[in-house]
Amino acid sequence: MTVSESFTYCMNKPSAQQSVHSDWKATQIKVDDVMFAMVHEIEIDVHPAVALKCSPALAELIREQHSDVHPSAHLNPSHWNTVLLEGSLKDSQIYYLVDAALQRIQKQG
Repeated sequence: MTVSESFTYCMNKPSAQQSVHSDWKATQIKVDDVMFAMVHEIEIDVHPAVALKCSPALAELIREQHSDVHPSAHLNPSHWNTVLLEGSLKDSQIYYLVDAALQRIQKQG
């Protein structure tokens, strides 16, 4: 999956809005002013990446199962994973994680 594809998928969510975090060279994607994804404009370890909100339980589980999912370096690692987009994860798995991120913020609101 490319950065463009992940960004488009996130932005196609109802009420999704973007803002740029220039210090991190990343685009934040929010619904109702709550961020659920951050698409990195720079590569992380030579891979394009997206940070996705998740429950602590899902965060741990997905990290254990996939070497291309890491605790977020810039966001609370208990609730955020950084997913390398051109790694071993299938697009369908990344779509699932985006959907789970959106559901997570909707439950909190």
